[in-house]
Order: sequence, then C-alpha cells, then structure tokens
Amino acid sequence: MIEDPPRLTVKRNRRRPTEAQLAAFQNTPTGFVGDAMAGQGVLATPISPLRPDALTGPVCGPAFTVYAGAADILAGFAALPLVQPGDFFVVAFDGHQKCATVGDRMCGMLANNGVIGLVTDGPVRDIDGIAQTGVPVWCTGLTPATPFTQGPGTVGLPIQVGGQRVDTGDIVVADRDGVVVVPFDEIDRVAAALVDIRRLEEALDAKVAEGLKAPGWANELLQGPQTRWVD
Repeated sequence: MIEDPPRLTVKRNRRRPTEAQLAAFQNTPTGFVGDAMAGQGVLATPISPLRPDALTGPVCGPAFTVYAGAADILAGFAALPLVQPGDFFVVAFDGHQKCATVGDRMCGMLANNGVIGLVTDGPVRDIDGIAQTGVPVWCTGLTPATPFTQGPGTVGLPIQVGGQRVDTGDIVVADRDGVVVVPFDEIDRVAAALVDIRRLEEALDAKVAEGLKAPGWANELLQGPQTRWVD
C-alpha cells in the first residue's frame, strides 16, 4: 500500500544573516540592491505593495520561507510558532490567483510574533484588517475567496516566488518599487557592491539637482561614429 505523503515538511535548522549583514541593507532602495546584483534577485512585477502609501521606506529582513502550494494555507499557519522577530515571511502559493494566501488574522499573528513583512505570489484578503496589524504586505492583489488548510506544504525549505529562488536566511529588501532577494551566500559581495552603487547614485542625484539635462555618454553617442543622422 502506498502511504500518504506527510502534510508538512519542516527544516530543522536555519541560517540567519548577522546583524552587521542586515545593517548593510537597511534603508536601501530596492533599485540600489538590484543594481548591485546586476539585475538579479528582483521578484516579478505582479508582486507589489498592498498599501504603498503606508510605506515610509524600505523594509529589510531575513527570509523565512513557506511553501503553501496553490489554494492552501496549512504550512503558513504551521510556520507561525517557528518565526523569529524581524523575519520577513515569504509564502509561495504557486502563483495561484483564485483565493487568498493570507488574511488579517494571519497577519495579526505575524505581527504578534514580530514579523516585519510578508511577501507572496498570490492575492490576499481583508485589506482593512491587514492595515490595522501594521504588517506591510507585498502580493499580487486582493480577493475575498477563502483557501484550504489541507497541505502538503513545507517550512524553511527553498521555494520559488516571482521567478526567483528564495531560501530561509536570504535577505529580503522591499519598498514601493517591489521586492529584491539577496541569496545568503551572496550577502557580503552584494553589500560591498552597494558601497559603490550608493556613491554613484548620490553623485548623479547631485548633478541632476544642479541642472544636468542629459548624461555625458548620450552626447558622445550622438556625436560619435555609431550614430547615423538622416534627413
């Protein structure tokens, strides 16, 4: 007789970035992080902030991953006793769009556990209740439809969300523009690259504020041999 698969699989040990590693990404726009990763790590555009006007800046924290599966939330609720303060709850819903990944009660429990944000590739429900919890959410939209709690699902194992692989311990940075995930093994390299990205961005911002009308390379291109002018 073929046995039924387990309803839940949980990773026992988890990686977590150091406080110094997390500090390197605090208050950093997602655009900077994406540039430091050469365009990698950015979640697909349907995943966006539920309430962008409520965000006061980027939110950054270590990923805690949940694979719920399409139309199911068993693993999400089972993960609640395992989260730590400061975690970024990331839920893979297989991109299912016909019912909600989470609602206000789960967000309330996440808030009670100190979770700083939630990312999912599905829609959510109970927007007014979610707003009261204070947990910022990045999702694909809204629906009143209720999911199931049957499983199977996983907690703490790698998942696929928004076209990117996300593992527990990766750093998640999210703001009004979207979400970027920095793989755990790339944290130090990306943090070092961010130093130059910030310097270049700040220098260009200063030039624009002083009246820059076009980058120098644009004028060079127009005047160079790679441009053909026609009447």
